[in-house]
Amino acid sequence: MKEMNKKKFTTEIGGKTFSLEFSIMAEQANSAVLAKYGETVVLATAVMAPFESTANYLPLKVDYEERFYAAGKILGSRYVRREGRSSEDAVLSGRLIDRTLRPLFDQRIRRDMQVVVTVLAIDEENDPDFIGLVAASTALGTSDIPWAGPVGGVRVAKIGNDFVVNPNNSRLAEKDFVFETFAAGPKDRISMIELSGMEAQEADVMHAFELAQTEINKLIDFQSKIIAEIGKPKVQVKVYEPAPELRSAVEEFLAPRLEEAVFQSNKMEHTRRLNELKEQLGAHLAEKLEKPDMVAADFIMEEMIDALAHKEAIAKDRRVDGRKITEIRPLYGEVGLFSRTHGSALFVRGNTQALAVTTLAAPGAEQLIETMETNTKRRFMLHYNFPPYSVGETGNFRGPGRREIGHGALAEKALKPLIPGVEQFPYTIRVVTEILSSNGSSSMATVCATTMSLLDAGVPLKKPVAGIAMGLMMDESGDNFRVLTDLQGPEDHYGDMDFKVAGTKDGITAIQLDVKVFGLTKQIIEQTMKQAKDARLEILGVINSVIPEPRKQLSVYAPTIIQLKINPEKIGMVIGPGGKMINGMIRDLGLTTIDIEEDGSIFIAAIDRSKAEEAASQIRSMTREFTIGEVVTGKVVRIMDFGAIVDLGGGQDGMIHVSELKNGFVKTVTEVVHLGDIVTAKIIKVEEGKIGLSLKQMEEQK
Repeated sequence: MKEMNKKKFTTEIGGKTFSLEFSIMAEQANSAVLAKYGETVVLATAVMAPFESTANYLPLKVDYEERFYAAGKILGSRYVRREGRSSEDAVLSGRLIDRTLRPLFDQRIRRDMQVVVTVLAIDEENDPDFIGLVAASTALGTSDIPWAGPVGGVRVAKIGNDFVVNPNNSRLAEKDFVFETFAAGPKDRISMIELSGMEAQEADVMHAFELAQTEINKLIDFQSKIIAEIGKPKVQVKVYEPAPELRSAVEEFLAPRLEEAVFQSNKMEHTRRLNELKEQLGAHLAEKLEKPDMVAADFIMEEMIDALAHKEAIAKDRRVDGRKITEIRPLYGEVGLFSRTHGSALFVRGNTQALAVTTLAAPGAEQLIETMETNTKRRFMLHYNFPPYSVGETGNFRGPGRREIGHGALAEKALKPLIPGVEQFPYTIRVVTEILSSNGSSSMATVCATTMSLLDAGVPLKKPVAGIAMGLMMDESGDNFRVLTDLQGPEDHYGDMDFKVAGTKDGITAIQLDVKVFGLTKQIIEQTMKQAKDARLEILGVINSVIPEPRKQLSVYAPTIIQLKINPEKIGMVIGPGGKMINGMIRDLGLTTIDIEEDGSIFIAAIDRSKAEEAASQIRSMTREFTIGEVVTGKVVRIMDFGAIVDLGGGQDGMIHVSELKNGFVKTVTEVVHLGDIVTAKIIKVEEGKIGLSLKQMEEQK
């Protein structure tokens, strides 16, 4: 039998042991590593094809695979008990790892490569993102795949006054949670950030990044020793390089013409002129060369535009659209665009347009989420759509892809801390943002449009939220750079980073960073955070001028919701046998729905408020808690030899025993009361749902 030949390496991160294990597992991959942290276990593999592909880009795929067995669960639909399409959480985890690894590949490589991170076991306390990233980095580092890593990444949280490295998931749920961030990158640099918080302060966020960098460097040193011991020699792969004669011809033609086409204040004009220039370039090359490679010509042109945009920004503070380095494009906002929707808003920043529409529904409309890691409900949903027409292109509509999921999740994360609790606003809230036109930072435009749409719908946001994307132009040395406020499309495409920051006037609620360079220094991050705060406050001022506070009244088309709280033991009484009682109320009163929680919370939803109030009155009556000594009034509905039954309303009744009808001897019940009489009595007993009444004690009080 073949031996496993295990080699295990360990280190300590956040006070817990982290281990990487190599063996014959997945031996046909270029490299594979089993990573463990707590009782969470992840397998990372790296594979590269033996030959170049026909792609004209870096053909790298990073996949994050959830397995239900990892959490000891059997999930999926009733008829398909297996994993299907990746959950949103899995997509976001895959993007997190991808965004950290990708910048360290030579973008000219044309071999198919794939990194797969598979979660094999999860302990529900240690997040597999951290484990998966480091495992993927080590797999690439020890493989023969050319790559400029390793990288590291850790989660840092501020809880109360403490900064905690890789906190357990349970700690992130504590009441004094302030923010948590996952920061990653190579030695002495940060190249990927995800942050969510409750109005975090810039100084605290910078301190968290410094702590993260210290741990990142430790992880890189740990991996470097492993790579030195067991790593394979890197393969020398062919990189894409256009023919020298083609390069000379393209550069000669474009050099005097490129600047005028690139530097345009309007994206559409910028695109039109570049397309014309490409057409002219094609005609020129067809005359000069026998068989010009236009794919290679486009590659050279892109390189030239990139170099030109960098040179002009760094040397002259000149941006593609002519703005100042810290200048925001013209802003416009409008609310209440549609009468039938519950809330709507349009936010415009330059050529970027985001239309957000809010829908309010009863609590029962919450999304049920069942994944490897969590079983929960989602009350606030923000969905982002990026149709092809938003960039002047044609395309297919096939549901949300990684981009749509990632951008929507970022915007949702930015707004979620400011959504009112169910006690204050008992609605399920869904916002859909349609990007009508895109020229950079549509996710941050989504944050702004959603804020206005929620306010237009009457959602009592704790504070308005705005977002801004920051760009970077940096020279090869890294010493000279310009941070660009309000990143636009060409600056995103040709620039070096996309650093998104969202928050209120009092602090940060979300950050997301992607880079195309090796990573960012502390100086660059500090400068970015300062400019982002100034821009965020400016945008919040515009939002406030459009809609300064939530609408006082909800849309007439939004459901009215009345909230009650009853004794959980009486839930069955409201539902009735086989749902007869609750379904009868919904049908007879024309309600939208009645939702009942296990704690006895009841939410009655109806378009007609009077119908909701009538249902609430009925439920209050049937679940009323009677107390001894209370005086009640009701109708005598039944006469028996030993007493009378009184209807107390809501399906509840009480009995007056013959001995409690009056002082003195009572021969028959009808001497005192008759069927149909309205009587006022005192409650003298409440026991196991049975209520005893007394007329005699009412006489004694007179």
